[in-house]
Amino acid sequence: MDALLFAAIAALIIRTFFFEAYRIPTPSMEETLLTGDFLVVSKISYGPRTPMVLAVPFTNIYLPGVKLPWTRIPGYEDIERNDIVVFNYPIDIAPIAAKTNYIKRSVGIPGDTLSIRDKELFVNNESAEDFPGIQKNYIVTVQERVRLSPAKVRAAGAQLIRAEGPNSYRVNMTQAEANAIGNWVEVTNVEPFVLPESYNEFSRVDFSFSSGFMNHDHLPPTVVPFEGQEVTLTPENWHVYENIVTRYEGNNVERNGDTFIINGEERNTYTFQQDYYFMMGDNRDDSEDSRFWGFVPHDHVVGKAGLIYFSWDSERWLPRFERLLNFIHD
Repeated sequence: MDALLFAAIAALIIRTFFFEAYRIPTPSMEETLLTGDFLVVSKISYGPRTPMVLAVPFTNIYLPGVKLPWTRIPGYEDIERNDIVVFNYPIDIAPIAAKTNYIKRSVGIPGDTLSIRDKELFVNNESAEDFPGIQKNYIVTVQERVRLSPAKVRAAGAQLIRAEGPNSYRVNMTQAEANAIGNWVEVTNVEPFVLPESYNEFSRVDFSFSSGFMNHDHLPPTVVPFEGQEVTLTPENWHVYENIVTRYEGNNVERNGDTFIINGEERNTYTFQQDYYFMMGDNRDDSEDSRFWGFVPHDHVVGKAGLIYFSWDSERWLPRFERLLNFIHD
């Protein structure tokens, strides 16, 4: 009995302060991380958080209304651009530690200026670093009276989404797969599928951040907020900062025309209290991420994705042995 109690306490300490297991539930990070990958997440990398809620160990059950004073123990590294990070989904209505865990790539760190032009991500006015696993939608055009074979596309590692016309198809794939398919004899052209700037995709979703933009293939230059940064609030940029000022930093805000009343004080400037990050899934056209719901606060960061310790292919009902014990970062 004593041995079981000691093991449970040791496991709780390890899970809270050092490492935690995480399963990839969706394809939003494919092909870098696959649905069914099981990861070890390092909490010591960015620094573990002390307990934030009173909860039943190893469950998602917590005592509502009870928030513990907490701090983040210093880690041995900061979040770097393009790290793959596990974090609490900011938009959830729950205490921070009880929010759903998400995993995305941190494409923007505090102070970066991001923009998306015709699907291409730019960071500080330079084209963002590409990674082999990043997938996007492409339009594949074939010769007259030729049908693009779904089986052949699947065998190439890509996914045929649908036909776009008599001789064109929308296919989700990596750049390498697009290059390979472009060399097929029946294929005449392969180009990225880009939503028109005028297409209002975000009118269908209820997120403050994206309500001022049109779709995920276009984003005007946007600075990732950082601690100590002062911004001028306007009706035009309020959608970018609303969740930060109200939800994440806990201020009461009223608007009177162009004037903002923050905690009873009339003012049009605000200074951020913590750093923020811009997260995107590697499956760029099948990921609801910061392009939709905005920035991730530093206090929502859980840890750094470290190692794939197991992977299960639910379609074949077989383990993916080639993925076992693969490190996620070089």
